[in-house]
Amino acid sequence: MNFTGRRSLALTATAVAVALAATGCGGDSGSSAPTLPGNPGMGGDGVIAQSVYDAAPVATDADIPAGSTMEAIRKRGYLNIGGSLDAPLLGQQNPVSGTIEGFDADMAKLLAKYIIGKPEVKTTTIGTQTREAMLQAKSVDAVFQTYTITPQRATQIAFAGPYLTSGLAVGVRKDDTAIKSVKDLAGKTVIVGANTPAVTALPSAAPGSKQIAFGTDPQALQALLQKRGDAYVQDFTLLASGAKANPGMKVVGEPFTTEAYGIGLNREDTQFKEFVNNWLKKIQADGTWAKVWEGTLGSVVEGGAPTPPALGSADGS
Repeated sequence: MNFTGRRSLALTATAVAVALAATGCGGDSGSSAPTLPGNPGMGGDGVIAQSVYDAAPVATDADIPAGSTMEAIRKRGYLNIGGSLDAPLLGQQNPVSGTIEGFDADMAKLLAKYIIGKPEVKTTTIGTQTREAMLQAKSVDAVFQTYTITPQRATQIAFAGPYLTSGLAVGVRKDDTAIKSVKDLAGKTVIVGANTPAVTALPSAAPGSKQIAFGTDPQALQALLQKRGDAYVQDFTLLASGAKANPGMKVVGEPFTTEAYGIGLNREDTQFKEFVNNWLKKIQADGTWAKVWEGTLGSVVEGGAPTPPALGSADGS
């Protein structure tokens, strides 16, 4: 995992994938936070503790102007987001409790808590090829889905953040010993997510490779396991979560790009973007962001949380 800041993770992508495969995770609900024991950041098994939600900041009435998106959300009583229900450590629905667990899910809950006073979120599952359209149509308030900030996307939507960094990596089947890095993909058939940075990064990183695109991460992972392609190139965080859920795959080599994640917003709503960025500043400064990281993504790696990326530091944010 290629985070920037005061601590650079020493584990290789392969090592983290192995750790993911051996470690369970938990998280928070799609409509309310769970009550769990634990230290200030962890509730056990990758779940953030209830105390993190309890201590999270809430916006004042002065922060919620009349007629704003924030006021509409507060009156509605929940934050409406686009996200995932099938991405371990990021946004995954627990089959037993029905709660949605992971870093993105928790971040959405905390934004809801900031606006409404309680972590009420409605999650609509969306594919990578429909996110911009959903935001433009105002079908969702925001997208929390490991959403890479790019200048091209920023012509269609707005990004708050970045709030997390990672990079593209290579996933292969567990028994594959021939592919060890992106350089080995030249001339190979490579699975990618539709409308993801892998589409534009691969031609130069792996000349002569052929791409097959899929709309969702689970579809792409299934295609890899079905041998419809030689490898799957996707953000390392997603590949690592895939390796946790699918023991038939592994992550090889190191991330070969640096990607910044943002919270997708409607491009015309500059007021909401400023509001969300101000919220990010608050939860970074008071340690809430670090506790969420430690309770989710950090539950499978050694050491404390990295320093969050600087807001506005990515081209397109």
